Amino acid sequence: MRPLLIAAGLILALILGKIFFFNDSSEPKSDKPGDKKSGNAGMGGKGGDAKPMRVTTTVVGLGDSQKTVFSSGTTIANEEVEVKSEISGKIVKLSIPEGSVVPKGYLIAKIKDDDILAQLRKVELEEKLADQIEARQKKLLDINAISREEYEISQNRVFTLKADKDLLKVQLERTEIRAPFSGKVGLKNISLGAYVTPATVISTIVQLNPIKLDFTVPEKYVSEVKLGKIIKFQTDGSNNEYTAKIVAIDPKVDEALRTLKVRAISQNGGNNLMPGMFIKVLLNLSTSQSIMIPTEMVIPVADGKKVFVKRNGKAEEVSIITGLRDANNLQVLSGLNIGDSLITSGLMTIKAGSPVFTKNN
Repeated sequence: MRPLLIAAGLILALILGKIFFFNDSSEPKSDKPGDKKSGNAGMGGKGGDAKPMRVTTTVVGLGDSQKTVFSSGTTIANEEVEVKSEISGKIVKLSIPEGSVVPKGYLIAKIKDDDILAQLRKVELEEKLADQIEARQKKLLDINAISREEYEISQNRVFTLKADKDLLKVQLERTEIRAPFSGKVGLKNISLGAYVTPATVISTIVQLNPIKLDFTVPEKYVSEVKLGKIIKFQTDGSNNEYTAKIVAIDPKVDEALRTLKVRAISQNGGNNLMPGMFIKVLLNLSTSQSIMIPTEMVIPVADGKKVFVKRNGKAEEVSIITGLRDANNLQVLSGLNIGDSLITSGLMTIKAGSPVFTKNN
């Protein structure tokens, strides 16, 4: 009998516990003021009010917006030439100070000229004899001892030999290969005693100071690129900043790339810049007054960009259209007005409509 009473007591306890548990959990939530609700309001608090978030703001105003074009380009030598011979022959003298600067007219190489010198001596002797014959013929003509035709034949002989001598002198000059301008000599491609032709590249000479820069700008900026404008540029991998002046503009736009080729020139006294280097160009075109805000205040979204402003104690989400940018700021074309309070903190957690108060301005 006793075990039955114990079992009945346990069953009764389970039934009562189940009834009280379900009644408590299924009790409908009260909507009366003072009852507990989700959110930040507690017992006796104001239902539905979120806790205001403390933010910092800045007043939107005008700033200088610099229209800047970023481009890339290449350095090229002010002057550059492949050193070649005008005639074929054997090199009998070679002076190529690789990597050194040579003056204009410096003798780089000499081609064997024995045969030309021999021909020149022969012509000079023939010319001397022809001069003597022409002088005698002139005297005979003066006394009508010979005809004018005979005299003109001797005179023509003198003229022909003079022309032959001049031609040989030109050929003799061509045996000397000289620097056409002052510049730095490149690597030597031949050795003493080599036989060269007009196709043989003996070496190169480049003029490094000043140095030229070639770069391109988009077609839409064509009307704003002017001769004499100063640009800034850097070489790849270096923080050194250089300046250059625009000296030439291509008269046509590249149809495939829709870009305009521009050439500038920069002083290179230290020869720090070499031809063929990759450069990053910054070209400032014009300056105007417009709304400028810090770049980090702008939040990119799927359909554009947005910022948060403080209006009537709440954070308001504003879509903006941006324009030019510089290192720190971004131009706002529409969406903001002068005097707006731009929220500058808590941008990762703030939501539209959230109550906010200003920490400082």
